[in-house]
Amino acid sequence: MQDIISLKELLQKLKKRWMLITILTVVAGFASGVVSLYMTKPVYQASTQILVNQKNSDSSNLNVNQLQTNIDLVNTYSQIIKSPVILEKVSKKLDLKQSTTALDQKIAVNTQENSQVFSLTVEDTNPATATKIVNTVSKTFQTEIQNIMNVDNVTILSESTLKDNQTPVSPNLLMNIVSALAVGLILGSALAFLLDFIDTTFKNTKEVEEELELPIIGIIPKIPLHREKR
Repeated sequence: MQDIISLKELLQKLKKRWMLITILTVVAGFASGVVSLYMTKPVYQASTQILVNQKNSDSSNLNVNQLQTNIDLVNTYSQIIKSPVILEKVSKKLDLKQSTTALDQKIAVNTQENSQVFSLTVEDTNPATATKIVNTVSKTFQTEIQNIMNVDNVTILSESTLKDNQTPVSPNLLMNIVSALAVGLILGSALAFLLDFIDTTFKNTKEVEEELELPIIGIIPKIPLHREKR
């Protein structure tokens, strides 16, 4: 049972090296803030909403089967809209100097269960570029899906508009700093325990008694190096 370290002893070890832990925590948080503010490009987001709904001449007649078919098509359309067939045309229209793979990584499709509406989101370091891409992808998909699936059931509910002083979605300065502080605290604590583990010197008589299991019969006081002047 003597080898088991109590919580009190752990706290004492951390307290003994509190300066090291504090320095590492502060440095990690400061470094994260500097990187987020000055070394990381901000990323902006633009979104559109697309409705999958077969045009019906008799609007008063609600076809339940057609409704379910439209819902099922959403998952299929979410794959087609990011396919090379669509993205290559978008890249050509906007004269983008990037591959379809790189363009695909900027695009995210969000669907909801039992919904005919899905959203298309594009992230880019330039807010104007993000807006152009998401709107062009939506319009290109709306046109090309008629040839691909031989249907006309796609409607763009809302196009993306470029806003003044748009706020970037990343980096999240506060979140990055908090995360870095947590990492710094963990690393500082781990380093404190490591230094304590490799330090095999005795710090007091109690440690000597516990290690040797022998009583202390005397203590030699410190002898000053310099002699007192007579």
